[in-house]
Amino acid sequence: MNSRNWVRLFMSTLAVGGISAGIIGFIVKWSEYKELFSSFEFMDIVLAFIWFVGVGLIFSVISQMGFFAYLTIHRFGLGIFRSVKLWNAVQIVLVVFVLFDLIYFRYKLFADEGDSIFSYIVVALIIAIVGIVVALLKKQQTNKQAFVPAMFFMIVVTIIELIPAVQANDDSWLYLMLFPLLLCNMYQLLILPKLTNS
Repeated sequence: MNSRNWVRLFMSTLAVGGISAGIIGFIVKWSEYKELFSSFEFMDIVLAFIWFVGVGLIFSVISQMGFFAYLTIHRFGLGIFRSVKLWNAVQIVLVVFVLFDLIYFRYKLFADEGDSIFSYIVVALIIAIVGIVVALLKKQQTNKQAFVPAMFFMIVVTIIELIPAVQANDDSWLYLMLFPLLLCNMYQLLILPKLTNS
């Protein structure tokens, strides 16, 4: 990929992260901002949107760092295991392990007595479903060997990128970070072949 396409990927992913966080921010923090809309405080709404966009730009940069880190790790994995099937098997095991950890450790660390584990499963379920759907799209876009690496990236790398929001233990911040990350990761994964072939 040449430098022009890399800049294009960087800027367009920034736009995806910023705009998505700008919209999702109002949705997940509606209780805090609904009065601005009911009284139509235009400038306050614009300032809040700009703030969410700024946060989304940070999430986008985190997503891009994760993407390029994974591209490097994927090459190392293929070199170390010297077999696509073996490397894919390792990635599948890691996907299951990381999803389990996301549910189990969040529940153990943050659940109050009597809390249901269901709310802790929801985040992992969203990531897993989106990851599988995007991996299927990637498989259709390229070839069947792309499914496992795409799924690994969408699930494992997204969860690693999400760690700051998980540690904060605030559902609104968790979802505010989760959806822009998923969108940025999906966008990069699906747009890359078009950029490398142009």
